[in-house]
Amino acid sequence: MDDLEIRAAVADDVPAIVGMLADDPLGARRESPDDLSPYLTALERLDADPNQHLVVAVREGRVVGTLQLTVVPGLSRRGATRSIIEAVRVHTDERGSGLGSRLVEWAIDVSRREGCQLVQLTSDTTRTDAHRFYERLGFTASHVGFKLPL
Repeated sequence: MDDLEIRAAVADDVPAIVGMLADDPLGARRESPDDLSPYLTALERLDADPNQHLVVAVREGRVVGTLQLTVVPGLSRRGATRSIIEAVRVHTDERGSGLGSRLVEWAIDVSRREGCQLVQLTSDTTRTDAHRFYERLGFTASHVGFKLPL
């Protein structure tokens, strides 16, 4: 995997990112690849926030993976800083290649450099393969997550 580059996402990457977000049963219901304007607006907001890291994995000029890492300062745990990994996606052609592990390991390394004491993530309850993947990487299903659509 030496030919893999993990770098900050740019506007030209948005169609590929949205394509990966929409390429599963859950994403197909909530993403809109035909209208990229809200995604481009979101990218501008992410770029303006130094605690946000939206990255892509690129191989041979092609976006093949993505994730978002958010660094969150806090008061709990004696003022610990934590990071949150979101929207991990690997292109269908690359699944099983170790790319997902590389992306999450990148996020853990950045979290350490940013002084985080904890890395956390959520995964939809229906994504049992993803749960096994995260457990293999050392994550523990220690909490129950809740969401409230607004």
